[in-house]
Amino acid sequence: MEYDLLEALVRNRGSAMSCCRLLELVCGYNFAGGSRTIDVHISRLRAKLDLKKEIETVFKYGYRLAGHRVQLQKAAEDSH
Repeated sequence: MEYDLLEALVRNRGSAMSCCRLLELVCGYNFAGGSRTIDVHISRLRAKLDLKKEIETVFKYGYRLAGHRVQLQKAAEDSH
């Protein structure tokens, strides 16, 4: 799920995405869990890939991926 979430953020780089929209993209429309699931996975992505500054929280809405492509690629390579 974390990979799918990161992929959704990368594809929509610079655009704020609501937690509900991220759930739809990552889990599908019939997901039984709540939007807090996204918060947990975002937290894990930030920690694993050291993307604390690149994955921005949009207050009371969702998340946005900022930063440079090189930084994201390096983070992905370092995680392997």
